[in-house]
This record gives sequence, structure tokens and C-alpha cells, in this order.
Amino acid sequence: QVLLVESGGGLVQPGGSLRLSCAASQRTFRSSGMGWFRQAPGKYREFVAGISWSGRRTDYADSVKGRFTISRDNAKNTVYLQMNSLKPEDTAVYYCAGSRGDGSPKSFGVDYWGQGTQVTVSS
Repeated sequence: QVLLVESGGGLVQPGGSLRLSCAASQRTFRSSGMGWFRQAPGKYREFVAGISWSGRRTDYADSVKGRFTISRDNAKNTVYLQMNSLKPEDTAVYYCAGSRGDGSPKSFGVDYWGQGTQVTVSS
């Protein structure tokens, strides 16, 4: 079982930035595709960004393209989500996700979830 622990959420003004981190408990993380999903109140959980095990392939939801960047550091068993130009509609609980496959969880499915971290964009 892989444990995923997110950090970095908080309150930020519109136009601001945040960086989320997700630390994985096992070295098997290094061969796993990883990603981020989010869920706003009253809405379904939606895909935000994904990254392959090597970091060479990434994909994004249209709503965050050009504003969010996913990356990973396999030496630290950590994946990141840099969020810039934040909008109120980005407010949600953000979940780290891991896949047994080596590509984005959007394509390979999610096998592991983190507990979530709240991001609130408000003035």
C-alpha cells in the first residue's frame, strides 16, 4: 500500500500562486504515474494534471493549461503542482493520485489517493 500525503494548500488571493506537494511512502512511487485531481463543493472530482513515471510526459485539464505545472522529484518520492494565476473557480480540495501504471492516472486509472488539501482562492 502506498501512502500519499499532500501539503501546501491554503488561502490565496486571485492572481496569486501556491505550490502543492505530495510525498509518497514507497520507492515504488518512482515507477508510477502520478497526478492531481480536485473536488469543489457540490461537484464531481475532476482531473487536473498528470505526469508519467519519468516526468517526460504530462497532461492537463483545459481549465488549468498555461497556469498549472506538474513536476516530480523521484529522488525525494515527491510530486508537485505549481499553481499560478489562481482564480476563485480553482477553489477546491486537491487530491494527489497514484497509478500502478507508468503514465498519467487520467489514462491508467487511480490506485492510490491522498487525503486532500484545501485550496481557497478569495479576496
